[in-house]
Amino acid sequence: MSILLFILAGLAEIGGGYLIWLWLRESYSPWYGVIGAFVIILYGIIPTLQPFPTFGRVYAAYGGVFIILSILWGWLIDKKTPDVYDWVGAFICLIGVTIILYAPRDIS
Repeated sequence: MSILLFILAGLAEIGGGYLIWLWLRESYSPWYGVIGAFVIILYGIIPTLQPFPTFGRVYAAYGGVFIILSILWGWLIDKKTPDVYDWVGAFICLIGVTIILYAPRDIS
């Protein structure tokens, strides 16, 4: 469930930002900005549903997921093919996310 929440949060942040980008940079209707702002508000809510106990750890891990989703968004929506360095960087981020969330820790 936590991976799904990370993906939903990422799509909400990227999608909301993209709608605002279209409004301000591509002269789309202001409604794109309004909807984008609403979607970004959802992004702020979704991470609070995570089962992990600390805000900082959730957002640190989310940062890595966001990087991966941003590369995929650019590839699928903007049609900008990632290069080998994009994939290597995304893989390194995924390793970081795994360490942040699942490394054994002393609970004391």
